[in-house]
Amino acid sequence: MKAGSAIILILLFAAAGFVGGVSYSRRSKESAPAGSKDGRKILYWHDPMHPAYKSDKPGIAPDCGMRLEPVYADGGPEAAAEENRRILHYHDPQDPNYKSDKPGLNPETGNELAPVYEGAGPALPPGTFQVSPEKQQLIGVRYGQAQYVSESQTVRAVGRVTADETRIARVHTRIEGWIEKVYVDFTGQLVKQGQPMVTLYSPEMLASQQEYLLALRAKDLLRQSTLPGAAEDSHSLIDVSRRRLELWGLGEEQIEEISRAGKPLTNITIHSPVTGFVTARNAFLKQKISPETELYTIADLSRVWIMADVFESDAELIQLGQAATVTLSYLPGKRFPARVTYIQPQLDAETRTLKVRLEADNPEFQLKPEMFADVDFTPRRQARLAVPTGAVLDSGLRQTVFVDRGNGYLEPRDVTTGRRMGDQVEILSGLKAGERIATSGTFLIDSESQLKAAAAGMAGGHQHGAAGSAPATPPAPAAPPPSAAPPAAGHEGHGAHPHD
Repeated sequence: MKAGSAIILILLFAAAGFVGGVSYSRRSKESAPAGSKDGRKILYWHDPMHPAYKSDKPGIAPDCGMRLEPVYADGGPEAAAEENRRILHYHDPQDPNYKSDKPGLNPETGNELAPVYEGAGPALPPGTFQVSPEKQQLIGVRYGQAQYVSESQTVRAVGRVTADETRIARVHTRIEGWIEKVYVDFTGQLVKQGQPMVTLYSPEMLASQQEYLLALRAKDLLRQSTLPGAAEDSHSLIDVSRRRLELWGLGEEQIEEISRAGKPLTNITIHSPVTGFVTARNAFLKQKISPETELYTIADLSRVWIMADVFESDAELIQLGQAATVTLSYLPGKRFPARVTYIQPQLDAETRTLKVRLEADNPEFQLKPEMFADVDFTPRRQARLAVPTGAVLDSGLRQTVFVDRGNGYLEPRDVTTGRRMGDQVEILSGLKAGERIATSGTFLIDSESQLKAAAAGMAGGHQHGAAGSAPATPPAPAAPPPSAAPPAAGHEGHGAHPHD
């Protein structure tokens, strides 16, 4: 009997020890990170979209729906403490392409260099976030590169044809008189240089001619005079009389005709000083005229001006001596070469345009004053760093592009934009040539980044920081009190995770 009782007691102790061992093994497996199937030691699990978050067991992130991935002891961003890892090189966080073998400052940007450790993932600037390939396809994201382009956009302006002010002549007489005959009797008539325009009778001119003729007769009479200096005085009298006729406006041929005929010209003819079109006429038959009377206005239209109105935003592209092309609506296909000869220093306050003067040859008189014309300026080509216009998200106060960092990571970066060149926009600062950027879907990408930032701010139990920031150490798991309510559904695996 006593032997049977001892055997029973021994069996009970063995069973209790077996049950206790199994329970202890289960609790130890649940309280420590598990190992992988290939025997590699797992340090913890993290959210690949927000690497700052850590968990001591697998699960799913509630805000982004990403499955937590293991980080192994033999590699990964948290394989060992930073002080125990070997530093590969130093880089500029704002310009990861710049590398150095020792700490210091980036001479181009002045930023302090940060270490890059062995086994660490790519260092990404603050604010970088990840968009899955599925979402990118749904949004319609396309990529391109920032590159230098030659500005080939033509600046177009509206111009007005005017007469060249340096080629306008006004016909006046230097004496009073009456018009006896009119040769040019309508406005718009084309006249040649030296062509007769009007004939007038002037008593003053007649008296001056008679004085000249008397001086010529006196010369013949005084030629045989014995008085000293008489011949020289006669010559002086002739020169004075002749000079007066020239000042009245008589030409050399008319004065010679008076000398040859020996009698004055009753009517004096006024000739055209230039070749051109009569743009104004104030000469009529039997009209009394004076030196103040403007008989004709003649414009030489073989070369004309075009006054173009250039918008304020295009003013910097216009320079003196720049070539341009002028076209007219009534001559389709006809192009007139022109050149910028003057840029007015002031801007029109009402139209916000700048007056630019061009000169163009007009041998066939097809460019007529007061015509409207289209002026195409060809700016000097200059290579400018540019991106497609769809790549820039313009909020009014700032302009942002999204730089591709690989594996779905996008970095929002502020840029300074310049001129628009067709479907391209100039980048003055913030980007370098060759950087890959998102060229479409930028508005939806920005909305996605704001949603992620908002979700990260509301996730109080875990620190969802920007990709590339220093990982935060998760709080130690704490067992809930017996009366505590179970955690809300959908938040398992985030924040403080109690052990069973």
